[in-house]
Amino acid sequence: MPIDAARAVAAEPRSATVTWDHKDIQLYHLGVGAGRPATDPDELRYTLESRLHVLPSFVTVAGAGRGVVSGITLPGLDIPLASVLHGGQRIALHRPIPLTGTATSTSRIAAVYDKGKAAVLVLRTEAADDDGPLWTSDSQLFVRGEGGFGGERGPSERLEAPGRAPDRTVERHIREDQALLYRLSGDLNPLHADPDFAKLAGFDRPILHGLCTYGTTLKAVIDTLLGGDVTRVRSYRARFAGVVFPGETLRVRMWDLPRGVQVVVTAADRDDAPVLADTLVETV
Repeated sequence: MPIDAARAVAAEPRSATVTWDHKDIQLYHLGVGAGRPATDPDELRYTLESRLHVLPSFVTVAGAGRGVVSGITLPGLDIPLASVLHGGQRIALHRPIPLTGTATSTSRIAAVYDKGKAAVLVLRTEAADDDGPLWTSDSQLFVRGEGGFGGERGPSERLEAPGRAPDRTVERHIREDQALLYRLSGDLNPLHADPDFAKLAGFDRPILHGLCTYGTTLKAVIDTLLGGDVTRVRSYRARFAGVVFPGETLRVRMWDLPRGVQVVVTAADRDDAPVLADTLVETV
Protein backbone atom coordinates (compact mmCIF):
# COMPACT_ATOMS: atom_id res chain seq x y z
CA MET A 1 0.00 0.00 0.00
CA PRO A 2 1.40 3.46 -0.89
CA ILE A 3 0.68 4.74 2.65
CA ASP A 4 2.21 3.01 5.68
CA ALA A 5 0.41 4.98 8.39
CA ALA A 6 2.47 3.75 11.32
CA ARG A 7 5.76 4.42 9.55
CA ALA A 8 4.62 7.85 8.36
CA VAL A 9 3.64 9.02 11.86
CA ALA A 10 6.81 7.58 13.42
CA ALA A 11 9.18 9.10 10.86
CA GLU A 12 11.74 11.67 11.95
CA PRO A 13 10.62 15.24 11.27
CA ARG A 14 12.14 17.06 8.31
CA SER A 15 13.66 20.47 9.00
CA ALA A 16 14.59 23.39 6.77
CA THR A 17 15.63 27.00 7.19
CA VAL A 18 13.13 29.55 5.89
CA THR A 19 13.79 33.24 5.42
CA TRP A 20 11.64 36.19 4.38
CA ASP A 21 11.71 39.96 4.20
CA HIS A 22 9.29 42.80 3.53
CA LYS A 23 9.23 42.10 -0.22
CA ASP A 24 7.98 38.53 0.32
CA ILE A 25 5.27 39.86 2.61
CA GLN A 26 4.22 42.62 0.20
CA LEU A 27 4.08 40.16 -2.72
CA TYR A 28 1.90 37.81 -0.68
CA HIS A 29 -0.41 40.65 0.35
CA LEU A 30 -0.84 41.70 -3.29
CA GLY A 31 -1.52 38.07 -4.17
CA VAL A 32 -4.50 37.94 -1.79
CA GLY A 33 -5.99 41.18 -3.07
CA ALA A 34 -4.37 43.94 -0.99
CA GLY A 35 -3.77 47.38 -2.45
CA ARG A 36 -7.23 48.19 -3.76
CA PRO A 37 -7.62 51.19 -3.68
CA ALA A 38 -3.85 51.69 -3.86
CA THR A 39 -3.82 54.89 -1.78
CA ASP A 40 -6.31 53.80 0.89
CA PRO A 41 -4.55 54.22 4.28
CA ASP A 42 -5.94 50.87 5.41
CA GLU A 43 -4.46 49.15 2.35
CA LEU A 44 -1.08 50.83 2.80
CA ARG A 45 -0.66 48.70 5.94
CA TYR A 46 -0.32 45.77 3.55
CA THR A 47 1.70 47.38 0.77
CA LEU A 48 3.95 50.18 2.06
CA GLU A 49 7.08 49.06 3.93
CA SER A 50 7.04 52.04 6.32
CA ARG A 51 3.55 51.03 7.58
CA LEU A 52 3.71 47.29 7.01
CA HIS A 53 2.16 44.63 9.20
CA VAL A 54 1.98 40.91 8.41
CA LEU A 55 -1.23 39.07 7.54
CA PRO A 56 -1.05 35.90 9.68
CA SER A 57 -1.85 33.61 6.73
CA PHE A 58 1.55 34.59 5.29
CA VAL A 59 2.88 31.61 7.24
CA THR A 60 1.40 29.29 4.58
CA VAL A 61 3.88 30.64 1.99
CA ALA A 62 6.89 31.54 4.18
CA GLY A 63 9.96 29.98 2.62
CA ALA A 64 8.15 29.63 -0.74
CA GLY A 65 5.43 27.44 0.79
CA ARG A 66 6.83 24.06 -0.25
CA GLY A 67 5.71 22.20 2.86
CA VAL A 68 2.87 20.22 1.24
CA VAL A 69 4.97 18.96 -1.68
CA SER A 70 7.88 17.97 0.56
CA GLY A 71 5.49 16.51 3.13
CA ILE A 72 4.10 13.82 0.83
CA THR A 73 7.63 12.53 0.25
CA LEU A 74 8.21 11.72 3.93
CA PRO A 75 8.96 8.08 4.87
CA GLY A 76 5.90 5.81 4.76
CA LEU A 77 4.35 7.73 1.87
CA ASP A 78 4.53 6.79 -1.81
CA ILE A 79 1.75 8.78 -3.43
CA PRO A 80 1.52 10.84 -6.63
CA LEU A 81 0.81 14.55 -6.28
CA ALA A 82 -2.12 14.18 -8.69
CA SER A 83 -3.99 12.07 -6.13
CA VAL A 84 -3.67 14.67 -3.36
CA LEU A 85 -6.29 17.34 -2.62
CA HIS A 86 -5.78 20.11 -0.08
CA GLY A 87 -8.84 19.61 2.09
CA GLY A 88 -8.31 22.13 4.87
CA GLN A 89 -5.87 24.39 6.65
CA ARG A 90 -5.29 25.55 10.22
CA ILE A 91 -2.69 27.95 11.55
CA ALA A 92 -1.94 28.91 15.13
CA LEU A 93 0.12 32.02 15.88
CA HIS A 94 2.38 32.01 18.94
CA ARG A 95 3.37 35.67 18.45
CA PRO A 96 3.24 38.26 15.67
CA ILE A 97 5.23 37.44 12.54
CA PRO A 98 8.25 39.76 12.14
CA LEU A 99 8.72 41.74 8.93
CA THR A 100 12.10 40.10 8.34
CA GLY A 101 12.98 36.70 9.68
CA THR A 102 14.90 33.46 9.61
CA ALA A 103 13.32 30.43 11.19
CA THR A 104 13.69 26.67 11.38
CA SER A 105 10.63 24.95 9.92
CA THR A 106 10.04 21.36 11.03
CA SER A 107 7.46 19.18 9.26
CA ARG A 108 6.04 15.78 10.12
CA ILE A 109 2.94 13.67 9.57
CA ALA A 110 0.97 14.21 12.77
CA ALA A 111 -1.87 11.78 11.91
CA VAL A 112 -3.25 9.53 9.20
CA TYR A 113 -7.01 8.99 9.10
CA ASP A 114 -9.13 6.50 7.17
CA LYS A 115 -12.13 8.13 5.47
CA GLY A 116 -13.17 5.02 3.53
CA LYS A 117 -12.52 6.07 -0.07
CA ALA A 118 -9.63 8.35 0.88
CA ALA A 119 -6.92 8.73 3.45
CA VAL A 120 -6.32 12.03 5.22
CA LEU A 121 -2.84 13.10 6.16
CA VAL A 122 -2.31 15.85 8.72
CA LEU A 123 0.96 17.53 7.79
CA ARG A 124 2.12 19.61 10.75
CA THR A 125 4.74 22.31 10.31
CA GLU A 126 6.17 24.16 13.30
CA ALA A 127 8.41 27.19 12.91
CA ALA A 128 10.66 28.82 15.48
CA ASP A 129 13.41 31.42 15.49
CA ASP A 130 16.01 32.39 18.09
CA ASP A 131 13.28 33.96 20.23
CA GLY A 132 11.13 30.82 20.33
CA PRO A 133 8.05 29.38 18.57
CA LEU A 134 6.43 31.45 15.82
CA TRP A 135 3.63 29.36 14.34
CA THR A 136 2.12 25.92 13.89
CA SER A 137 0.44 25.03 10.60
CA ASP A 138 -1.69 21.94 9.92
CA SER A 139 -2.51 21.01 6.32
CA GLN A 140 -5.23 18.37 5.86
CA LEU A 141 -4.41 16.43 2.70
CA PHE A 142 -6.96 14.06 1.13
CA VAL A 143 -5.32 11.21 -0.77
CA ARG A 144 -7.90 9.73 -3.13
CA GLY A 145 -8.19 5.95 -3.31
CA GLU A 146 -6.03 5.27 -0.26
CA GLY A 147 -8.70 4.73 2.42
CA GLY A 148 -10.19 1.50 3.66
CA PHE A 149 -7.13 0.32 5.61
CA GLY A 150 -8.94 0.05 8.95
CA GLY A 151 -7.50 3.13 10.60
CA GLU A 152 -9.21 5.71 12.82
CA ARG A 153 -11.67 7.96 11.02
CA GLY A 154 -10.45 11.01 12.88
CA PRO A 155 -12.24 13.87 14.65
CA SER A 156 -15.03 15.89 13.09
CA GLU A 157 -14.38 19.62 12.94
CA ARG A 158 -17.73 20.67 11.47
CA LEU A 159 -19.16 23.92 12.80
CA GLU A 160 -22.86 24.43 13.37
CA ALA A 161 -24.10 27.49 11.49
CA PRO A 162 -25.23 30.31 13.83
CA GLY A 163 -29.02 30.47 13.94
CA ARG A 164 -29.21 34.10 12.83
CA ALA A 165 -28.26 36.38 9.98
CA PRO A 166 -24.56 37.23 9.67
CA ASP A 167 -23.29 40.32 11.45
CA ARG A 168 -21.45 41.46 8.33
CA THR A 169 -21.36 40.40 4.69
CA VAL A 170 -18.73 41.69 2.29
CA GLU A 171 -17.76 40.82 -1.26
CA ARG A 172 -14.26 40.51 -2.63
CA HIS A 173 -13.66 40.43 -6.37
CA ILE A 174 -10.95 38.05 -7.61
CA ARG A 175 -9.05 39.59 -10.50
CA GLU A 176 -8.51 37.61 -13.70
CA ASP A 177 -4.76 37.60 -13.03
CA GLN A 178 -5.00 36.85 -9.29
CA ALA A 179 -3.73 33.26 -9.52
CA LEU A 180 -0.83 34.37 -11.73
CA LEU A 181 0.24 36.85 -9.07
CA TYR A 182 -0.38 34.59 -6.07
CA ARG A 183 1.66 31.70 -7.53
CA LEU A 184 4.79 33.87 -7.40
CA SER A 185 4.78 33.34 -3.63
CA GLY A 186 5.76 29.71 -4.21
CA ASP A 187 2.92 27.48 -5.45
CA LEU A 188 3.71 27.04 -9.14
CA ASN A 189 1.23 24.20 -9.75
CA PRO A 190 0.18 24.62 -13.42
CA LEU A 191 -3.42 23.90 -12.41
CA HIS A 192 -3.63 27.58 -11.52
CA ALA A 193 -2.13 28.98 -14.74
CA ASP A 194 -2.16 26.51 -17.67
CA PRO A 195 -5.57 25.99 -19.37
CA ASP A 196 -4.43 22.70 -20.94
CA PHE A 197 -3.29 21.30 -17.60
CA ALA A 198 -6.52 22.48 -15.95
CA LYS A 199 -8.54 20.53 -18.54
CA LEU A 200 -6.54 17.39 -17.78
CA ALA A 201 -7.53 17.87 -14.14
CA GLY A 202 -11.22 18.17 -15.07
CA PHE A 203 -11.65 21.96 -15.10
CA ASP A 204 -12.54 24.06 -18.13
CA ARG A 205 -10.04 26.73 -17.04
CA PRO A 206 -7.42 27.32 -14.32
CA ILE A 207 -8.71 27.62 -10.76
CA LEU A 208 -7.60 29.88 -7.91
CA HIS A 209 -5.33 28.46 -5.21
CA GLY A 210 -7.36 27.41 -2.17
CA LEU A 211 -4.80 29.13 0.04
CA CYS A 212 -5.31 32.36 -1.91
CA THR A 213 -9.01 32.25 -1.00
CA TYR A 214 -7.92 31.40 2.57
CA GLY A 215 -5.73 34.52 2.78
CA THR A 216 -8.26 36.77 1.06
CA THR A 217 -10.90 35.68 3.57
CA LEU A 218 -8.70 36.32 6.61
CA LYS A 219 -7.89 39.81 5.31
CA ALA A 220 -11.62 40.51 4.91
CA VAL A 221 -12.27 39.43 8.51
CA ILE A 222 -9.40 41.50 9.93
CA ASP A 223 -10.38 44.58 7.94
CA THR A 224 -14.10 44.28 8.71
CA LEU A 225 -14.46 43.03 12.28
CA LEU A 226 -11.00 43.21 13.91
CA GLY A 227 -10.25 46.88 13.28
CA GLY A 228 -7.35 46.02 10.99
CA ASP A 229 -5.39 44.54 13.92
CA VAL A 230 -3.53 41.43 12.73
CA THR A 231 -2.25 40.73 16.25
CA ARG A 232 -5.77 39.79 17.38
CA VAL A 233 -5.65 36.52 15.39
CA ARG A 234 -4.80 33.55 17.59
CA SER A 235 -5.69 30.80 15.13
CA TYR A 236 -7.54 30.34 11.83
CA ARG A 237 -9.00 27.24 10.28
CA ALA A 238 -11.06 26.49 7.19
CA ARG A 239 -12.24 23.57 5.08
CA PHE A 240 -11.97 23.92 1.31
CA ALA A 241 -15.49 23.16 0.14
CA GLY A 242 -15.32 24.21 -3.51
CA VAL A 243 -13.26 25.91 -6.20
CA VAL A 244 -12.98 29.55 -7.21
CA PHE A 245 -12.30 30.73 -10.75
CA PRO A 246 -10.33 33.95 -11.35
CA GLY A 247 -12.73 36.74 -12.25
CA GLU A 248 -15.40 35.63 -9.78
CA THR A 249 -16.58 37.40 -6.64
CA LEU A 250 -16.36 35.91 -3.17
CA ARG A 251 -19.21 36.53 -0.76
CA VAL A 252 -17.89 36.47 2.81
CA ARG A 253 -20.47 36.10 5.60
CA MET A 254 -19.23 36.74 9.16
CA TRP A 255 -20.64 36.12 12.62
CA ASP A 256 -19.00 37.91 15.57
CA LEU A 257 -18.94 35.36 18.41
CA PRO A 258 -17.34 35.31 21.88
CA ARG A 259 -14.51 33.01 20.76
CA GLY A 260 -13.88 34.81 17.47
CA VAL A 261 -15.38 35.17 14.00
CA GLN A 262 -17.17 32.33 12.23
CA VAL A 263 -17.16 32.61 8.45
CA VAL A 264 -18.86 31.10 5.41
CA VAL A 265 -17.52 31.91 1.93
CA THR A 266 -19.40 31.32 -1.30
CA ALA A 267 -19.04 32.13 -4.99
CA ALA A 268 -21.53 34.96 -5.57
CA ASP A 269 -21.46 34.44 -9.35
CA ARG A 270 -22.49 30.76 -9.09
CA ASP A 271 -25.60 30.93 -6.91
CA ASP A 272 -23.53 31.01 -3.72
CA ALA A 273 -21.72 27.74 -4.42
CA PRO A 274 -19.73 26.75 -1.29
CA VAL A 275 -16.07 27.77 -1.21
CA LEU A 276 -14.92 27.78 2.45
CA ALA A 277 -16.82 26.00 5.21
CA ASP A 278 -16.23 25.23 8.91
CA THR A 279 -14.20 28.41 9.05
CA LEU A 280 -13.25 30.11 12.32
CA VAL A 281 -10.87 32.94 13.20
CA GLU A 282 -10.13 32.63 16.91
CA THR A 283 -9.17 35.93 18.48
CA VAL A 284 -7.48 37.36 21.55
